[in-house]
Amino acid sequence: MIVVATTDFEVYHGVVNELRDRGATFTTIEADDDLPEQTGVVITGEDNADAFEGVPTVVAVPDESRRAVEQALAAFRGESGRTIIGVDPGRKPGIAVLAGEMIVAAFQVPIADAVDVITREAAEAVDPLVRIGDGSRLQSAKLVNQLEGVRVELVDETGTTPYLGTGARGAGDLLAAANIARLEGDPVESREIEPTAGELQVIKDRSRERSETNRAIDDSLAERVAAGELGIDEALAEHRETDDSPTTGVDEE
Repeated sequence: MIVVATTDFEVYHGVVNELRDRGATFTTIEADDDLPEQTGVVITGEDNADAFEGVPTVVAVPDESRRAVEQALAAFRGESGRTIIGVDPGRKPGIAVLAGEMIVAAFQVPIADAVDVITREAAEAVDPLVRIGDGSRLQSAKLVNQLEGVRVELVDETGTTPYLGTGARGAGDLLAAANIARLEGDPVESREIEPTAGELQVIKDRSRERSETNRAIDDSLAERVAAGELGIDEALAEHRETDDSPTTGVDEE
């Protein structure tokens, strides 16, 4: 079983709550007590990091309880625990984080926040890998081009979205992300996409929906949004500045 042994109350409270949420079998002991015979892995705080020789030990810190529990569960299962992050791209990408074959976290956030989430999840992992589906061309290209310091693979996402039965609506992007994480892809450092006229029109329509004056951005700004240089709101702000600029000229008599 997993044993929690720490004198740090914040660590204890956070780790125990995480383990309960996961339905994991665990017990708690005082940091100086003998370990139970069934101990598989110990979670402890920094003050007791060297107290448990010969036993797999995970050192947890306050506010990082989830990561510590993920490491402990991976060690308990005897897996390599390599972190693979699968991404189903779109306006709100599905993101699934796998340790070995186990899904340890899942997110669905606006694309503007996706890179920060992926980077955070990969930050403390050993040899992390990000696998991004090749659908939603513009969004997948934006993610590929903005991710730095982590290996990225582009995956053929055909057939990764499962049939959703009653009550499962809304889970499709997350399940697709988990399936993408399990598929080998092609290593990629950048993805250059020339937006089609239809894709530019979609961006312009979205800008009209967001505009307070019901006006769409022009083609040049739409192309910059497609390339990931601007967000919709930033493009609208530039569009307003252009419209508000005074026109200069010389009156002719």
